[in-house]
Amino acid sequence: MTTIAIIGAGAMGAGIGGRLTERGCRVLTDLGGRSDTSRQRATDSGMENVSIEKLAEADLILSIVPPVQAGAVVDRLAPLFETGKAPLFCDANAIAPETAKTLAARVAKLGGTMVDGGIIGAPPSPEHDGPRLYISGPQAKALAVLNDHGVDTRILSGPVGAASALKMCYGGINKGIIGLTAALLLAAQRHGAGDDLRAEFEISQKHLLENSRRTIPQMYPKAYRWDGEMSEISQFLSEDDPAAATIWRGLAEFFTDRSKAHEKGEELAALKALLE
Repeated sequence: MTTIAIIGAGAMGAGIGGRLTERGCRVLTDLGGRSDTSRQRATDSGMENVSIEKLAEADLILSIVPPVQAGAVVDRLAPLFETGKAPLFCDANAIAPETAKTLAARVAKLGGTMVDGGIIGAPPSPEHDGPRLYISGPQAKALAVLNDHGVDTRILSGPVGAASALKMCYGGINKGIIGLTAALLLAAQRHGAGDDLRAEFEISQKHLLENSRRTIPQMYPKAYRWDGEMSEISQFLSEDDPAAATIWRGLAEFFTDRSKAHEKGEELAALKALLE
């Protein structure tokens, strides 16, 4: 039996864990410090809660957490890496290429080996096959086994950092459009032009309007972790294109504010009414 460890039991981690268990894998996890909701998701997905030491029984460890927690996962796994017997480790989080390289160097110094990963798409579900897991780095081909267990895994030819770069660019476009659209819809509402903007969308931007009706409501409960991804994208862009980096730095702050607004609910309700 193939044994996979997944650190992180959010919607994506638990979704991939559930797909793997459906396809005959044993899926381990460490739920130390996780919420009751995460623990329930892990249980429902068939994931086994074990100690850090027990994770050594896995063939592979996947880290699937919000980007701000990526470094903390390496900290938690440090005792396992130091044994020299740790499974291959894949950071599959939305982090900048330089962040991935820094983590890979730290894992190597501790005695482990890391490959770079990036997830694009929604979690597996009965209605959806699941996302693509893009992998890069010298040991990336070892993860091809996941294709045999229902996880679409695509090996890139580049080094550690290539998969993260792909994720940064895709996420920056996809989530950036959602954030920019929401920001200007809110501005239109504040200035009494909301209905008129929607009416113009119905004439000239029907696809964007339909997309916004779906993605903006989905964004609010996820905004608490999108801000970290936008910060990583800003870092990714900062050296080569500082002006562009400021756009995503602003989006990080915007999503932080949307997370706070989501707790009250009024802003999202008003946007839904406007879009519909």
